[in-house]
Amino acid sequence: MAKDRPEPELDRELSDLPPELRWREWMRRIEAVLFASASPVPRKDLARVVGQGASVDLLVEDLAADLEGRAFEIAQVAGGWIFRTRSAYAPAIRAAADAGAQNLDLREFDVAVLAAIAYHQPITRDGLKDIFGKEISRDLIGRLHAQGLIGTGPRSPRRGAPYTFVTTEQFLVAFGLESLLDLPDREQLEDAGVVEQAPQVGFG
Repeated sequence: MAKDRPEPELDRELSDLPPELRWREWMRRIEAVLFASASPVPRKDLARVVGQGASVDLLVEDLAADLEGRAFEIAQVAGGWIFRTRSAYAPAIRAAADAGAQNLDLREFDVAVLAAIAYHQPITRDGLKDIFGKEISRDLIGRLHAQGLIGTGPRSPRRGAPYTFVTTEQFLVAFGLESLLDLPDREQLEDAGVVEQAPQVGFG
């Protein structure tokens, strides 16, 4: 039966091709992997489909240049690369496409709580209460958990220590961040209207 046949070994080096065609084929392989992946693909995984010593970063740069003028682009987020639609086409997508779970149902205060967790993680519910001056509901925390934007962080080894919250890789993907180092500073958050809900948060 066909399904019992071993997969043919991937020819990474493509030594039978001239250099220009070899580079182009490596670019297309990276494009295919990114197109098929639902999550960011790290450099080490992309290196598995190209020749030894080939620069994944340069191949991605050339592919990004090749995609200029297209409706989608390559973004570096969460320690890898992923395809995403250019922001200019967001209204068209909202008008006609079924984006399904890709749409985050976040209120302004939800975003403010996410920002507080991102900047102060790991943080407890009491820590969030200190920042916002009021109790953060379990329902809100549950919604952020359900959307994969936050997870449970480390706990103190003492008995009965409270749970802490941290952001996840999905948080980085959802907000187009390569790492937490790319979080905006306080001035950017104020411009976006995010920190108005919690003016005492020490962002930036």
